[in-house]
Amino acid sequence: MTDQFSQIKVAVVQAASVLFDREATVEKTRQLTAEAAAHGANLLLFPEAFISAYPRSLGFGTVVGSRSPGGRQLWHRYWANSVDVPGPVTDTLGQIAREHGVYLAVGVVERQGGTLYCTLLYFGPDGQLLGKHRKLKPTGAERLIWGEGDGSTLTVLDTEIGKIGGLICWENYMPLARMAMYQKGVEVYLAPTADSRDSWQATLRHIAYEGRCFVLGCNQYVTKSMYPAELQPELTDQPEVMCRGGSVIISPLGEVLAGPLYDQEGILYAELDLAEVAQSKFDFDVVGHYARPDVFQLIVNEQPMWPVTSS
Repeated sequence: MTDQFSQIKVAVVQAASVLFDREATVEKTRQLTAEAAAHGANLLLFPEAFISAYPRSLGFGTVVGSRSPGGRQLWHRYWANSVDVPGPVTDTLGQIAREHGVYLAVGVVERQGGTLYCTLLYFGPDGQLLGKHRKLKPTGAERLIWGEGDGSTLTVLDTEIGKIGGLICWENYMPLARMAMYQKGVEVYLAPTADSRDSWQATLRHIAYEGRCFVLGCNQYVTKSMYPAELQPELTDQPEVMCRGGSVIISPLGEVLAGPLYDQEGILYAELDLAEVAQSKFDFDVVGHYARPDVFQLIVNEQPMWPVTSS
């Protein structure tokens, strides 16, 4: 970290995808990035599965023991609007980051072969794809549509604006995954999510205080009317506001700096003084003087787990 960037401005973008429309959502990403950059943001975070959908309340025609033809067709539509990494969408997102000179973190549904992954992509201000993180454990019915990541994408980037990394949604309830992030020295911890409950706010404040890092929580604001017309029959029992948001920015001592934002789209901003990260560890450093490696040790496998390898 350079002295020039001991203080940075971050932006958390609470917005909905253009559901099941990859190109339109990329264009929305472009517009919102331009807005945040015009307000001086150095780092922008977009929500989980922003490109092109977190398919809340859709069942994809699945019950235990069978899948319907209509559900397979909907999943194929989801697959067709997902993102190859690298590919044309990552090229465009890199161009957006470069045009505005910002670090950009965007939740996407990544496509590799016949499997989809919930992924967080990181871009630098030069437009380069700096890294990615695949969600290690999809939650509940997410397991019907997303595969599991491995330890090779437990990413923390050492950048000129600090060490940036994080976990997606309920991965943040995995204590060992958090410890892996802390051991890598994360200073700006990104937590895109689909959880809008009040209990999630307590989780994010705990992570900030435990890891002694800034935490950026980011969610979508989604209404039923945003879904394509042909999917409305599946949503008859859902309220009009399907996800109320709850994006927030928190200090290393667990203090709320901006938000939480509910019941609307919007962008939260905060000025972060990265000196506060070191200051906060004076009395508690979970992987330093407050650790007991003589009693507890964590082994992390960061090798890619391919099903087929060549000798």
